[in-house]
Amino acid sequence: MTFYINTLGCKVNTYESNVIRELLKEEGYIEVDEDTADIILVNTCTVTNTADNKSLKTIRQAIHKHPKILIVMGCLSQNSLEPLKPLKEISIIVGNRNKTKIPSYIKQFLKTNEQIIDIANLKKQPFETMELQNFNKTRAFVKIQDGCNNYCSYCIIPYTRGNVCSKDPNLVLEEITNLIQKGHKEIVLTGIHTGHYGSELKNYSFASLLKDILKIEGLKRLRISSIEMNEITEEVLQILKENNILVSHFHIPLQSGSNEILKQMNRKYTKEDFIKKINAIRSIRKDISITTDLIVGFPGETEELFLETIETLKQIKFSKIHVFPYSKRKGTKAAERIDQIKEEVKKQRVHEVLNLSKEFEIEYMQSFIGKTIPFLPEVKKDGNFIGHTGNYLNIACTDFCPLNEEVMVTIEKIEYPYCIAKRIND
Repeated sequence: MTFYINTLGCKVNTYESNVIRELLKEEGYIEVDEDTADIILVNTCTVTNTADNKSLKTIRQAIHKHPKILIVMGCLSQNSLEPLKPLKEISIIVGNRNKTKIPSYIKQFLKTNEQIIDIANLKKQPFETMELQNFNKTRAFVKIQDGCNNYCSYCIIPYTRGNVCSKDPNLVLEEITNLIQKGHKEIVLTGIHTGHYGSELKNYSFASLLKDILKIEGLKRLRISSIEMNEITEEVLQILKENNILVSHFHIPLQSGSNEILKQMNRKYTKEDFIKKINAIRSIRKDISITTDLIVGFPGETEELFLETIETLKQIKFSKIHVFPYSKRKGTKAAERIDQIKEEVKKQRVHEVLNLSKEFEIEYMQSFIGKTIPFLPEVKKDGNFIGHTGNYLNIACTDFCPLNEEVMVTIEKIEYPYCIAKRIND
C-alpha cells in the first residue's frame, strides 16, 4: 500500500512525522503524492485558531481524495476530538501519545474496518520513545523532550502535550551518534519546552545533556531549536563560552516587551531580566544571533503598552522577530478576559513589528559584510549553493560548494533574504 503524510505546525510535529514515515517504510509501505495515496496521514496543529482552521481544512481536503485509510493525529485531535468523531471518513484518530503505534493500528483497521480512537490522558505520561534514523538533510532534528508545565495564560499547549517528560539521555546520545555516523553535520535539539529537559530526572539537567552531546566525535554543530530565558543558566552560559560546536544562535521567546503584559501572560520574568540575560550572552559571543517570538494584541494591551514593547525590541535588537497576533484559545485564562483587542489593531501591530524585524535582520546581516565565516551548503538553487552559517545567516554562494561539507566563504553583499558570498579556497 502507498501513503502520504501532511504535517502542520512545529518542528516536533515534523520530527514525529519523519519517525512515522520511517516506521511505515520499514513495514513495506511506499511513499507517494497525496492524490494517489492509499493512506493519508494528517499531523495536526492547534496552537492558534488559524492552526485549527488550517488543520480542519487539510482534513476535509484529504477526505475529498477518498483514501482507503485516513489518519488524523496530533494536537488538534488531542484537544478537540468532538468535531472529528462524527467524521466516519476518518479511519484512525490518535492524539499526542502512541503515534508509533500507527503501523499496528493500520493493520487493525484493515481487519475490522472499524474507526480507531486513541486519545491518551497526558497527565504523568512517560516520554514516548522515538528515534529518527535518517533525516536526509544536513540538519537533523532530535526530539529530546515533550510537554510543558508553564501554563502561560494564552497557551493551549500544556493541555495538548501534557506535563514535561524527557527522553532517556542514553537514547538521546545513541540517536545523535547514529545520525552523525550517517553523515549529518548539524544536530538540532527540539521539544515542546526544550530547555526544561531533565527537570523530572535525578541529577541530570539540560546542561548535563549538552556536555555529553558535545563529547560525541564527528559533531560539527549543535543547535537548540528554542530555549526560555530562565533556562539559560550559568552552566549553559559556561558551555557557550567553552565550546564553539554549540552554535552562535539562540532562539529565546520574549512574547511581550511590557512588564504588565508579561505578568498577565504568566511569563515569570521582567523585561529587565530578559535584557540582562541577553547582555550576558552577548558578553560571551559578541556576534551571536538572537531571535525571538512575540505576541501582539494580548487582552488589555493598550497602545501605550504596545509602544513599551516596541521600545524594548529596539533596545535588544534581535536579529529576527517571529510575531503572532494573540489567538483566543478556549480553556486558557486569557480567553476569559473581556478586554480583547480588535483584529484590525492586531494586524496593524503585526505589520509594524514585521517591518522592525526586517530592519534588525538586514542590519545584522550587513555587520558581516567582508567577514569570512564557515558555511554548510544544503541545496543548489538557481545556480547558487544555499545554506546557513552557525549563526543562521542565509547564504547564497556563487561558487561551487560540495553539499553537506563545511566551506569558508566571505560575505560580499546583502540581497535580502540572502547574504551573497564567495568561497575561499582551502
